[in-house]
Amino acid sequence: MDHLTNLDWTAVFLSLKVAGVATLINIVLGVSVGYALARWRFWGRDLLDTLLTLPMVMPPTVLGYYLLVLLGRRSWLGAWLHDHFGFSFIFTWQGAVVAASIVAFPLVFKPARAAFEAIDSQLEQAARVLGVSEFAIFFRVSLPLAWRGIMAGVLLGFARALGEFGATLMVAGSIPGQTQTLSIAIYEAVQAGNDEGANLLVLVTSLVCIIVLLSANRLAPGRVGHRSHEI
Repeated sequence: MDHLTNLDWTAVFLSLKVAGVATLINIVLGVSVGYALARWRFWGRDLLDTLLTLPMVMPPTVLGYYLLVLLGRRSWLGAWLHDHFGFSFIFTWQGAVVAASIVAFPLVFKPARAAFEAIDSQLEQAARVLGVSEFAIFFRVSLPLAWRGIMAGVLLGFARALGEFGATLMVAGSIPGQTQTLSIAIYEAVQAGNDEGANLLVLVTSLVCIIVLLSANRLAPGRVGHRSHEI
């Protein structure tokens, strides 16, 4: 690790910040939407699920293009933000957060929905019979029962956000020390022929991803029962 430059470490810490903020956003949105689709029946629910899952299969560069169209200075939203707040998501670390959040969202949303759907609805119904409010049922019954599946998805979403490249490059660009995330720094190192720097950055990324995946596997639903069966 002695050969990592200050810019390399900046890229590491920036990636952790971007992935962390994106994960916090996805915890709120992914869990909320997952719970809503698991519990409510309405017209177009399957279509909405499909649209929310699209970032999982759509090329990141296509997502980046959509974000440029939506958030660019020439778009109504981008122009409104710039005119009223003097702010733009393009070529900023906040733009990288938006890109990472969208790309990683399905990995949080889908496990959350599956975790809520796996809960025995009679437990929630019993709480309603006892007069417990829907808000309290969510936090005292549903969420504690679904937390393992949710956390497994959250960790996967964090790993995906940490390694996001295509959409981030298109929206945030590659400004050293400002928007150059870990995956982009690896790309730039390879392009510059800096194999040693690229190898070290790849090693850091791989170690973080392995730790996250091991943690996600331990939290996966059914893991406890599987261990008990083995014992």
